[in-house]
Amino acid sequence: MQKRLALLAVATAFAALPAAAPARTPARFERIAGVRSAGTPARYDRVGILEVGRRSAPNILVLNPGTSAGAAYFYPLAKTIVARAPRWQVWSVERRENLLEDQSMIDRGKAGTATSQQVFDYYLGFLTDPSVSDHFRLIPDAEVAYAKRWGMAVEVGDLRRVVRRAMHRGRRVVVGGHSLGGTITTAYATWDFHGRTGADGLAGLVFIDGASGATPATPAAARQSLASLAAGSPWLAFGGIAAPFAGLFNATGALGVMTDPNAPSLGQRFAGLPAPLKPPVPVTNAGQYGYALDTATSPPSLAAAQAHLGRLAATGSPRGWVGDELTPLRRFARMFSGWGLRGLDGTAWYHPLRLTIDARAVADGNANPAQRVLGVRATRGHRLPRSLRMYAFAAALGGPGVLDATRALARQSQIPRSRLTLVDRHTTYAHNDPNSAAPRNAFVARLLPFLARIARG
Repeated sequence: MQKRLALLAVATAFAALPAAAPARTPARFERIAGVRSAGTPARYDRVGILEVGRRSAPNILVLNPGTSAGAAYFYPLAKTIVARAPRWQVWSVERRENLLEDQSMIDRGKAGTATSQQVFDYYLGFLTDPSVSDHFRLIPDAEVAYAKRWGMAVEVGDLRRVVRRAMHRGRRVVVGGHSLGGTITTAYATWDFHGRTGADGLAGLVFIDGASGATPATPAAARQSLASLAAGSPWLAFGGIAAPFAGLFNATGALGVMTDPNAPSLGQRFAGLPAPLKPPVPVTNAGQYGYALDTATSPPSLAAAQAHLGRLAATGSPRGWVGDELTPLRRFARMFSGWGLRGLDGTAWYHPLRLTIDARAVADGNANPAQRVLGVRATRGHRLPRSLRMYAFAAALGGPGVLDATRALARQSQIPRSRLTLVDRHTTYAHNDPNSAAPRNAFVARLLPFLARIARG
C-alpha cells in the first residue's frame, strides 16, 4: 500500500475528470520541488498546484487553504472566478502534508468503480468491523516525527516556489488565503527574503475571513507550545477530533452526498462518529452531512468547518436535506470531496500543529520575541510596496478583526486607504460561505472588480 500511495502522491500531474457541464473549465494539477526540511524524506519536500483556467491568462490568483484544508477546497470557487474573469487563472496550493493521504478508494468512488459502502469501509468501517480486511493504513505519529518541523518557514518556502513559478513570463500575481491561509498570506508578504519582502513583485493580497492579528504569542507561550509538540503528535486535532479522522469524516461524508445522497446515512450508523454530529432522527447521507456542518446544528467546536447549508426535511424516513440558505449542499460537498479531480480532496487529513503554533507569532509582520523562539522571519511588515492592493472579507469566525489587521498592515507601509477593499459580512456569512455561497456571493461580487483593477492584458 505504501508503494501505491507514494506513486499516487508524488505524481507530477493529474487530469481533471470529465465535467458535468458542457463547457469544461481547464484544470491541471502538478507537484513541484519545495524547500528542504530537515529529516523529511525527499518525496515529501514537494508542494502541489491546482491550476484552474487558461494557462495563457496573464494574471494569476494564488490561494492558500486554511487549517485542515486542501487544494480542491477552492476548486468550485476557482471555476466561478475564471468563468467571470477570463483574464485570470486561479492556483490553489496543496501543502506537503497531503502527500501522506491515501486517495485510492476515494478516486474509485468518484469514478463509480466502488460503492459508498466500500469507500466508507475502507477508510472508517474497518475500525468497528473486523471483517473488513481491505482498508487504508493509519500512520503512527512516531513514523512521521519529521512533520513537527513543518512550520511557517517551511510553508513560506514552499509558497515562494509557487509564487515564483506564477510570476514566470511577467504574469501579474495576487496572493491570498482563507482562514489560516490568510495568516500564511501575511507571513509570506512580510517575510524577510534576504532583505526583500515576499510582497515585492506582487500586485495584491486577499484575506478571506483570516489574517494575522497584531498581538503575538509571548515567548513563554511559544516555548510551551514547542515543548508540548515535542512530547505529542505532529498533528492538530481539528475541532477536538484527532487526525486523520476529521478529514476522513469530511471527505467520505462529502463524497456520499455526491454519489448516494438519498441513501440511509452510513455515518449516522457508525459508532465512531461523535454523537454531537448525529441527528436525532434517521437521515440520508445528505441529511447527515448537512446536519453535521450547518451553522444551526453543527457543534461550536466545528465553527471553522461550517456554512449556511439549509435544514433537515420536516418529514421522511430517512430524512433528506433542504438547501434553502447561502451555500448549496452539493457545492459544499464538491469542495470537500474534490469532486471532478483525481488524487485530491478539499480536506487535509493531517494538519501540522507546528504551522498553527508559528502562525501565532506572525503579528502583522512585526518582529517580536516569539518569532525568535520559533524561527519565524515575518519582520518586514513596514516595507510592503505602496502600490499593493488589499482585499479583506470578514465572515463569522475571523470577524471584524480581519479588517482591522488589514488596515494595520496597510498603515504600517503607508499604503493609501484607497487601495483597500474591506467587506464586513460577519453577521451573515459563516466561515466557509465566502468560498461556497452560490449563486449570490458577496465575496465574489467584490472580488471581481478588485481583480479587474489589477488585471493585465
